[in-house]
Amino acid sequence: MAFYPDERIALFIDGSNLYSTAKHLDFDIDYGRLLEFFKNKGRLIRANYYTALIEEDDFSPIRPLIDWLAYNGYHAITKPAKAQIDRDGRKRIKGDMDPEIIVDMLTIAPHIDHLVLVSGDGDFRSAVEALQRQGVRVTVISTMKSKPPMMADELRRQCDDFLDIMDMDKLIGRPKGGEAEPG
Repeated sequence: MAFYPDERIALFIDGSNLYSTAKHLDFDIDYGRLLEFFKNKGRLIRANYYTALIEEDDFSPIRPLIDWLAYNGYHAITKPAKAQIDRDGRKRIKGDMDPEIIVDMLTIAPHIDHLVLVSGDGDFRSAVEALQRQGVRVTVISTMKSKPPMMADELRRQCDDFLDIMDMDKLIGRPKGGEAEPG
């Protein structure tokens, strides 16, 4: 992975995708270490974390994480999730943040040199291509080590660099059983 000390970096985290990836891998992210890792790679311009929240719940398990992120250097971008009943009568929660992520990526492009996208969602392929046409290098962090792989093939082929999150365990992982901030 190539980072340069003078480059302007933006970190974009698809919260639900990262949550699913970490759950599949039994991997705990230390968001403080993650932020410091990229601050040490160049000039970190922005660190965004995107997730949908279920508004009607009295307590949301994601709320403490969002609060911690917002107080510790991240921009937490949220929107209300929508509950829908499928044709089998099961309640499904929908909270797609892809449009917000894509718009923000394209908006910040003129102000950065390198975008790091933490998501393996193939829906981002066209946005990554648009960023590259503007001269922005794109690194994607996800995994190929889960079954099935969380990294979409079309996104992996499009990005400039791919980092498997499992290879970053010692850099951004939270020790098992250790006390640390939420995340």
